Amino acid sequence: MTFSQIIGQAKALNLLRRAMAGRRLAHAYLFTGPEGVGKATTARALAATLLCAEKGEGPPCGHCSGCKKLAAGSHPDFLQIKPDGASIKINQIRELKKALSFPPFEQGMRVAVIEDAQTMGREAANSLLKILEEPPPDNLLLLIASDAEPLLDTIVSRCQVIPFAALTEEQAVQVIRRSHPQFSLDEARTMATLTGGCPGQTDSLHSSEVLNLHRECLQALLAGADSEAEAVEQSLALAARLAELKEELHLVLDLLSLFFKEVMTATLCGGEVQKDHVLAARERWNLQRLSAMVEIVEAARSDLSRNCSRALVCDTLLLELFWAE
Repeated sequence: MTFSQIIGQAKALNLLRRAMAGRRLAHAYLFTGPEGVGKATTARALAATLLCAEKGEGPPCGHCSGCKKLAAGSHPDFLQIKPDGASIKINQIRELKKALSFPPFEQGMRVAVIEDAQTMGREAANSLLKILEEPPPDNLLLLIASDAEPLLDTIVSRCQVIPFAALTEEQAVQVIRRSHPQFSLDEARTMATLTGGCPGQTDSLHSSEVLNLHRECLQALLAGADSEAEAVEQSLALAARLAELKEELHLVLDLLSLFFKEVMTATLCGGEVQKDHVLAARERWNLQRLSAMVEIVEAARSDLSRNCSRALVCDTLLLELFWAE
């Protein structure tokens, strides 16, 4: 991956390009922003540029010994630290400090990437602080952190902070379709919406039951039932599966609410609709019913926040959606 292949994050990339062009790279950078917006990808692209044996002013060549070793995960001057369990431990930082005390092996530069830096406990953070206060020469530290949890102010102050932002929907769709070519355009758009412009979260969400259940709920609602008994049976079967999602249940609620609102917008604005399921919903439900369905979803969300029975909330949600007026 090179800088030119990274979608979005123009500000962050421009800052790094200017620093490299002027040979003014800082000793440590902190990439901060939401999960899944390209921080780790950018860190690896920067490392690829610096560790390329044939590097000139352009991107890494991709075929030299440095590029091949980095791609194979065996470059001796590329160090990567990830949480050991729930957090980065002090022993990991001590091992890093030991490695940085030796000169780089190959191209005169070593790159150390610390992912999920916000998970460091105080002991590990203080140990890293000592490295940042007296940075060993020819070493570049790249800290990657979610903006959801704060790092120690002393660590932040000793790094050049580069903020990363959520991608636009179209940018997120491009990233998702490149990494998941099996997705249809509609599926990629749904995932872009669900991840909030953070396409790196796609893998974890796609492996869950969230999308399947969302799709099955919509199919059942759009198809309707031949009898009241069949509607109750379908509702309770889907509700039971929804209740098993636990923490991911709110994502299905988000998707349902977004879908009903999208259909309302399509109904109010008219014009051509590109999504088949939106077109089908617009033809089946009027604005009054769509508005009622949005209220039903929001009521379920409210009930969950008040610790009501998850199973009862899901039963009520599906039964009311089938008979929304």
